[in-house]
Formats: sequence, structure tokens, C-alpha cells
Amino acid sequence: AWVAGMLKQKLNDDLKDAMRARDSRRVATLRLIAAAIKEQEISNRGEADSQGLSDEAIIQILSKMVKQRRESIRLYEEGGRVDLAQQEQGEIAIIEGYLPKQMDAAEIRQVCSQVKSELNASGLKDMGRCMGVIKDRYAGRIDMGEASKTMKSELS
Repeated sequence: AWVAGMLKQKLNDDLKDAMRARDSRRVATLRLIAAAIKEQEISNRGEADSQGLSDEAIIQILSKMVKQRRESIRLYEEGGRVDLAQQEQGEIAIIEGYLPKQMDAAEIRQVCSQVKSELNASGLKDMGRCMGVIKDRYAGRIDMGEASKTMKSELS
């Protein structure tokens, strides 16, 4: 487990270790993560509190990277490029090592049901409010697509 605010440091340390170990796949993936973080930090420069990204912001970047790779895998598999799909899968495994444990379907159902009763949500008109709360509380630990499907069936 890592301490809040320490994720970026851990990524940097792990990159140095991977370089020493000559683990080229890990080095390449960690460099992609570092580049994505740097890019986000540069685009935040104009904002008042730009001392770097919070762990939550880094987790969002990592989640987005996993999502992009899953989409690439789907396209590679449709195109018969198993080699490229496996490479993306390897990157996902590395990136997910820095993400909090993801909720399973039962946990997602429980969260949706809890938020629904908390907000007294009674229909699809409340979908946006419910998903907003879920995103605020569980970003990085919950698959928002699955949560959305589950919430929709809870509310209908």
C-alpha cells in the first residue's frame, strides 16, 4: 500500500529499478505513464495550485490509460493482431499494479443500491445525481461503465 501523495514518487522509483533490471517492457510502460502525468501537469500550469498532481488525478490518468488499451486490444483482436493485443495486455498488467483494487460486480451492485437509497433516487431522472456521487467517491476503484449499467437497472 502507498501513502497519499506518494504515487508519483513510487512510479519514478520503479522506473529507475526497471531500468537497472533492464526490464524493457516495464521501462517503456512506466515512461508512457510519466509522459501522461507530465502532460497533465503542463496543462494544469495556469491553475493556482499547480504543485503537481494528486494521487487521485494520477489514478484517473492510469484508469484512462487502461481503458485506451482495452479498446486497442479489442481492435487488434478484430484485426487478427494477437501479438499487439498481448503487448497491450502486458501494459495493462503493469499499469493496474498502481491502481487501487477494482470492485467486482457484487460490490458495484452494493454501491449503486446504497447510493440510490441515500439520495432517495426513484427513477432514471436521478441517474446523473447518482453517478456523480459514485464518481466522486469511487473514481479509480470502480468501472464507471459497469456502474452506469448497474445504476440504470437499479433505477428502472
